[in-house]
Amino acid sequence: MSDTTRPLPHADTFGGSGDPHMWAVTTAVRTWWESYGRPSRICVALSGGADSLALTAGAIRTGAQVTALVVDHQLQEGSTQVAHHAADQARQLGCVDALVIPIIVTDEQGAGMEAAAREARYAALDMLRAGQPVLLGHTQDDQAETLLLGLLRGSGPRAIAGMLPWEEPWGRPLLGLRRADTQAACAEHTIDVWEDPQNSDPAFTRVRVRHELLPLLRDISGGDVVPGLARTAQLVREDTVQLDAQAADLLDRLTAELPLSEPNSLPPAEPTSLPVSGLCDLPISGLCDLPDPTLRRVLRLWLHRNGQTQVGYPHLTSIARLLTDWHGQGPVTIPGGATVRRHHQQLTLQAPTCGEHCCGDTYPHPPAPIFR
Repeated sequence: MSDTTRPLPHADTFGGSGDPHMWAVTTAVRTWWESYGRPSRICVALSGGADSLALTAGAIRTGAQVTALVVDHQLQEGSTQVAHHAADQARQLGCVDALVIPIIVTDEQGAGMEAAAREARYAALDMLRAGQPVLLGHTQDDQAETLLLGLLRGSGPRAIAGMLPWEEPWGRPLLGLRRADTQAACAEHTIDVWEDPQNSDPAFTRVRVRHELLPLLRDISGGDVVPGLARTAQLVREDTVQLDAQAADLLDRLTAELPLSEPNSLPPAEPTSLPVSGLCDLPISGLCDLPDPTLRRVLRLWLHRNGQTQVGYPHLTSIARLLTDWHGQGPVTIPGGATVRRHHQQLTLQAPTCGEHCCGDTYPHPPAPIFR
């Protein structure tokens, strides 16, 4: 990023026959916008990189009122300058507003700073979006990288299904475009692009996937593997959506006759730290004979409806054994400290007592004062 750059023209002047890459970006954003209800106001998550700058310009071309949300992670020297420069670019392009949101990132869960930064970033964006959808600049390359990362982690079909074009409140209009398209779109209008040094730091697994694994796969296959990986993600996603819908229907039928639990009625201790809504008890009848994949999906959905969203395959397998291999074993502890136990003919979700798992804040690290 240079210290002095020429003022940008308004994005309404972009997207003509002389700038085919910006036209492709604009078309992708407009198609997404028309497919999801033509919202009159939208937010764009802006980093100052090529993907998010091209996305911002394309969003403005829809005619919607666009607010840019620039998250300053404060993890690199000069990050504040980068954030404010991106906000200035957003205003010049035609955004009605641009907010710089400083956040504090700490790895309290031990998942790594990359995951901690992502969680804090999404929390800040969600807090500041004011009920509006937030567009994200993920491309087909990001989709392929996400699939490979899911395979490396052994995270199951939901992870390798990749990202959805709409997952309220997050919109991803550029999943059909390549990173090269957004870079070329910015170059067509000499938009000053920030190159995040962390995008070339091999300390991050995603960077090694991008710069080492994908080139190796391209060399082995003799061609570009990104479209095929993205297509695989789409096919898995379609299957996942259908199977999840079947699990939801089954869970609804299993619990249709049970009264809803009160939010604070989880046995035995209060106060609790976990948001709970819906049924906290799950009848065992009808579950024991389900195929294992279906059973895990039903259990996962039941836990999600009760605010437990960090449950992985090992936890679901252990909970399933309370049904399929019952021999009086004790409760299963899940991330966050809640437990699932078998009690008579029901599975019961029990919230933790206040202690190491309790947290009174919805977001672990709320953003600092916002700057315009």
